[in-house]
Amino acid sequence: MSDGILIGGSPAGQIFLNPRYANRHGLVAGATGTGKTVTLQCLAEGFSDLGVPVFLADIKGDISGISQSGTPHPKVDERVQKIGMENYHQRGYPVAFWDLFGKKGTPVRSTISEMGPQLISRLLDLNETQESVITLVFEFADNEGMLLVDLKDLRTTLEYLGDNSKELGTGYGVSKASVNAILRRLLMLEREGGDLFFGEPALQLRDFMRTGLDGRGIINILAADTLIMNPRVYSTFLLWLLSELFEDLPELGDPEKPVLVFFFDEAHLLFRDTPKALLEKIEQVVRLIRSKGVGIYFISQSPSDIPDTVLAQLGNRVQHALRAYTPKEQKAVKVAAQSFRTNPDLDTVTAITELGVGEALVSMLQDKGIPAPVQRVLVRPPHSRMGEATPEERQAVLARDLNQQRYVDPIDPRSAHEVLLERTAERQKQAQEAELAERAAKAESKPKARSSNRQSAGEAFLKSVARAAGSSLGRKLFRGILGSLLK
Repeated sequence: MSDGILIGGSPAGQIFLNPRYANRHGLVAGATGTGKTVTLQCLAEGFSDLGVPVFLADIKGDISGISQSGTPHPKVDERVQKIGMENYHQRGYPVAFWDLFGKKGTPVRSTISEMGPQLISRLLDLNETQESVITLVFEFADNEGMLLVDLKDLRTTLEYLGDNSKELGTGYGVSKASVNAILRRLLMLEREGGDLFFGEPALQLRDFMRTGLDGRGIINILAADTLIMNPRVYSTFLLWLLSELFEDLPELGDPEKPVLVFFFDEAHLLFRDTPKALLEKIEQVVRLIRSKGVGIYFISQSPSDIPDTVLAQLGNRVQHALRAYTPKEQKAVKVAAQSFRTNPDLDTVTAITELGVGEALVSMLQDKGIPAPVQRVLVRPPHSRMGEATPEERQAVLARDLNQQRYVDPIDPRSAHEVLLERTAERQKQAQEAELAERAAKAESKPKARSSNRQSAGEAFLKSVARAAGSSLGRKLFRGILGSLLK
């Protein structure tokens, strides 16, 4: 569409998102059941139609139907007419399914080295002292030219540093107690399935940035219904993706449309219990990644879930209904209302609590990046199916995906685990050989026993017996002794 991505209809007319400002990020907020998922689906469709690849997490498993054509329904037809959508027809979209656990999509993997010490520490919920130990692990591996691929590599390197810190020098001195505490955290992560995420072949970001044969952007859907049960793994994984995009993509300035749009559902998890240093890094990535042509859209229940420093950078906003039963909820409504450019014809605070399902308050960036006044909008219906894809439909999509061939089988390369095991075995072998050589040397240097003229107790006894044999009593005694020996 020449006007951009259609969001829906308002009393002022149709509302569009301008692709030129789509990399200025955005927010989709609202209480549970108010229509956020449908809005997310419509935005993903719109970007795909523009040829822009999309990444999103499917928290409830109900957005996979975007791969399938929608079905006719009277309510859909009614909404199409109200909004004035011309040439509306239902169709499926090009989709790639991904899954950290490899069950509902192509496996997604990273390596320990790529994730880095800061994110690994967040993933394991380590304190500052333990994080410094993880940093030493990475420094040691870099200096030794060893790859840290999976959790085996991390565990073995930790144990090696703990056992050999004295021999390695003061620079690698680590507390055995800290090492053991980190090893316990690693065990917990493995039990939660986190070990499946680390390994080779690691994800190449270019495989997220593809278009279909018809020119539409591929919608990459991460199965997160199981992953969300471990919020720390979920949020750390998505943060890693953002970091990789920021580090790897070239500077583009302000392109005519984004090169990738990234939807972060349950965004409050990203900022929960986040150390200040990491929060500052997140703010920096959000601020600077737009110049790489990447748009980030946070999905959450309320704008108050997002730190002010990040919220201020979200130019395109869709606010669904909020409930205001408690003082805290009433405050959240006011925060949401104040985040919009005011419209003299609309009481924003009242409207937020009165919105129906599928309605939203919308403000998009217009010419020169200026926010448009907020409008009450009826969100358009998706072209694709609202709901889940069946297991058979999902498998059909996966069967056509070339990424399956590239990532489905894990690879275990020679990395820190194997190198350090070999090094430890060699040191043990050398220690054993040195010990044997030392024993042999001691045996050679020990003086030989000299012959002695002194009689042993046994010799003296036998001679005494022989002398006693000369007498009558001695002969009887002698026979008695011999007899007892020969019985």
